[in-house]
Amino acid sequence: MPAFRDIVRRIDSIKNTQKITKAMQVVAATRLRRAQAAVQATRPYADKMVEVLQTVSERATEYKHPFLIRREGKRAVMILVTTDKGLAGAINVNNIRTATRYMSQNFPEQQRYVTLGRKGRDFLLRYRRDVIAEVSNLPDRPSQGQVLPAVTVALEEYAKGNVDAVLLCYAKWISTIRQEPTVRVLIPAEIPARERDQGQSAGPRADYIYEPDPESVLDGLLPRYVETQVFQAVLENKASEYSAKMIAMQNATTAAGDLIDSLTLYANKVRQAGITTELMEIVSGAAAQEGSS
Repeated sequence: MPAFRDIVRRIDSIKNTQKITKAMQVVAATRLRRAQAAVQATRPYADKMVEVLQTVSERATEYKHPFLIRREGKRAVMILVTTDKGLAGAINVNNIRTATRYMSQNFPEQQRYVTLGRKGRDFLLRYRRDVIAEVSNLPDRPSQGQVLPAVTVALEEYAKGNVDAVLLCYAKWISTIRQEPTVRVLIPAEIPARERDQGQSAGPRADYIYEPDPESVLDGLLPRYVETQVFQAVLENKASEYSAKMIAMQNATTAAGDLIDSLTLYANKVRQAGITTELMEIVSGAAAQEGSS
């Protein structure tokens, strides 16, 4: 049976750890609110870009941009978004597993990766995967310029004909307790069809005038559309990271409290057993003295 003082020292150590996990939970909750605000701030821009793409594609019906042409090959580059730090639950494991499994099933001929985040980069390099570009140590509120170099490498691979598709894998933020690993096909780009009001005739909703022409606008807008999708995924993954970290630290704080309660009960039993032993020794000693006298 361990000594009472050893149990007390262990309880004190767990209490210190509990204070740390509680503080990390509060920090993650604060950063989560900021990440959610960043995601919501970029949505109007992304929605407007999709609207412009829809109207341009309706005008340029006979023009096929290279990013819109589907290829039949089995080569792809995956843009994998992960975190730079740990203590975020299973978010990185789920993203990496989903990305590698999707690539193995759909693009077995050639698999290349562009990583946004240190955890994904380290894992892929450890298992000797072909990482052609990486960006790590992104701040809590990254800018699009910090993500752009890695995206440009993926687009150049497709433009040169080295790959047949550009994919994106990230943790989609659903709620505070739910983050879903998601794989999206960036190229060939699929522009969603516009929803029309009842009774509205076919054709563009408004009579836009494009300068110089819809085809040129499409040429300039499609790469920006892909970059915006990746940037939005990075923000979604940041929100998912802090949600997972907050839940993980909350669970760790609760587990530490349960362990403290268990050890406190055990310490009381050890202390009571020690007191009982001492009393028995005193009584036995007193009885021995009376018997000898």
